[in-house]
Amino acid sequence: MQIAGPLDALPLWALFIFILVVVLLSVEGGYRLGKYRRSRREEEKEAPLGTMVGATLGLLAFILAFTFGLAAARFDSRRQVLLDEANAIGTTYLRAGMLPERGEQIRGLLREYVGVRLQAVRSGYVAEGIRQSEDIQQKVWSEAEALGQKNANSIVVGLFVQSLNQMIDLHAERLQAGLRSRIPGAIWLGLFAVAALSLATMGYHAGLSGTRRSLAIVAVAVTFSVVIELIADLDRPQEGVLRVSQQALLDVQRSMGPPQQ
Repeated sequence: MQIAGPLDALPLWALFIFILVVVLLSVEGGYRLGKYRRSRREEEKEAPLGTMVGATLGLLAFILAFTFGLAAARFDSRRQVLLDEANAIGTTYLRAGMLPERGEQIRGLLREYVGVRLQAVRSGYVAEGIRQSEDIQQKVWSEAEALGQKNANSIVVGLFVQSLNQMIDLHAERLQAGLRSRIPGAIWLGLFAVAALSLATMGYHAGLSGTRRSLAIVAVAVTFSVVIELIADLDRPQEGVLRVSQQALLDVQRSMGPPQQ
């Protein structure tokens, strides 16, 4: 169900190593090229080159900030839609208790619904959890249809159907926000290209000026790699350490209590 991104073939730990290697190779390649041109005594003024290095690094910082902001906004969107869904499920559950009939059966289905959604996140079997969730939605909606036909003028039934409809809509919104809204491949490609070229230019400037390799370059490479890794982590809802807390759904599950005997 999750749309695969261009970097999803690599786990996050391997992606970090890959990014770090690319960055270091870019710096080293630029450094060797600059050193080669210096050995050939090819004249190239350092002042304009230093300005260009600063400009390219500034552009890289801008793209990193833009991409990080995009990933963070989608993370916040996933967190908000989860809270909205938990509130909608809780409201539907409460209104089910006021139905003229079959309220407890519907409440049982809603308890099962919350359990399925939490288990899908814990186990990682998201596709199966979505299928089971949609099956339960269909069962609850069938119950609502029967109640609506039998109690066409009931305000309580109308309010219940309204909250149930909102719950189903938020399921679709959560799918969109959590599984289908990913950073486009073109942005990833642009980010890697600008990062490689910017850091290669920095290495080129160091090689041309005749300075030795500095450990500070390793620190710069690790810093850029960590930032790109954080962006990738935010872009993968089911992986990494930056995951949306399921506490809102857990609170709803606890408020529902155990099934009545």
